Amino acid sequence: MEYFTNINGIDVSAVFRDETVSELFVPLLKQLAELHMEKRQRILVMLAAPPGAGKSTLASFLENLSKEIIPEKTLQAVGMDGFHLRQDYLLSHTAVVNGEEVSLVKIKGAPITFDLERLTRKTEELRTQQVCKWPRYDRLLHNPVEDAVSVDADIVIVEGNYLLLDEEGWRNLSLFADYTISLTAGEELLRERVISRRIATGVKREDAEAFVDFSDMANVRLCIKKMKPAELQLEILNDNDIIRRA
Repeated sequence: MEYFTNINGIDVSAVFRDETVSELFVPLLKQLAELHMEKRQRILVMLAAPPGAGKSTLASFLENLSKEIIPEKTLQAVGMDGFHLRQDYLLSHTAVVNGEEVSLVKIKGAPITFDLERLTRKTEELRTQQVCKWPRYDRLLHNPVEDAVSVDADIVIVEGNYLLLDEEGWRNLSLFADYTISLTAGEELLRERVISRRIATGVKREDAEAFVDFSDMANVRLCIKKMKPAELQLEILNDNDIIRRA
């Protein structure tokens, strides 16, 4: 099944095998619908994955598929990328990386470049408010767009790199979740996918590779090594198929 969407201002296409859809994603959506019926309140799902894993595309696909599979429920997918610190802040602040002081913009995407306090507050609002405004990140503007989405669905999937990160502050985020999903892949596959994503924004390949190797791959390894176990653990194979991890 081929799927086309726009993620943070970038057109994206993906292919999901029919068997994967019918044997993995359809049962997942039905399970979430049943969970909503049991709890009689909004269900918050957290989908965590390293950079390049395609979590935003998968979350968007599940939202689209839900209209067919569980039409009696509403499902929305939103991302944590809208909580990036703004570009002017990143340009004017620094951090020490491997003993060297660097501009935060050079490690954009690292945990320190997100507004964790605000993300935590807004995630709590998803649990307590019937309607919640949510920011969206625009990769072409390189900044978040505030209050871009109005969230009012029965089931909300929040996707992001660090939602299951087992580090101080971050590890508390998953306490808001009713259900957790992780998605991972091999480092080399993730590297190539992240490079391709940066090229799609107009960056030259050599510049994309330099940034990815300096910044994004550190985040990939962090996510892989320090991701808390999820209730549903998925893996991307080299042929881009997605399977349930044993």
